[in-house]
Amino acid sequence: MLGLLPSLGSSGAFKHVKHKHWTDKYDRHFRKYSKHYFGPNFSWHWFKAQGIAESGLKKDAISKAGAKGIMQILPTTFADITKKNPEMGAIDTPKWNIAAGIFYDRLLFNKWKLKEIPPEERLSYTFASYNAGYSNILKAYNKTAKKINDKPTTWKEIKGLTPGPTRAYVHRIKKLMQSQ
Repeated sequence: MLGLLPSLGSSGAFKHVKHKHWTDKYDRHFRKYSKHYFGPNFSWHWFKAQGIAESGLKKDAISKAGAKGIMQILPTTFADITKKNPEMGAIDTPKWNIAAGIFYDRLLFNKWKLKEIPPEERLSYTFASYNAGYSNILKAYNKTAKKINDKPTTWKEIKGLTPGPTRAYVHRIKKLMQSQ
């Protein structure tokens, strides 16, 4: 993740994911792979918002850690993904970078299905796991469970035990999705 802040216009207003400021150049890929991995009733805008949070939709973005492209995929993660999806091309190709990012989101989303988390909360856990790593978010989940003597169900319950940049990342994606 590049740590990009949400874009503000000259008036200081936040730019929603559907705002004309954000290119629609990659929307067909977000639509296609969201539908493929999450089904037709899932809003593809969540993944575009994630791409904005990751790279500002810059196809040539490279993080300090070596993550690449719009979805800021690490080459090692991409290699694991392509073992399961050999049809995917290069990590530097926006189509495949987006496809890999959304595929990886689906893997993480499914991992949180095993917990006592309602479907509407699982996306926050998914994005947090994408950003900080599943094991780090699972640790926060387990610490919260011990603290409250119950299984946490909402992102709000565990987010205080997650890294600050991860909390900001999930918040940024949610803010990008808020109504215009």
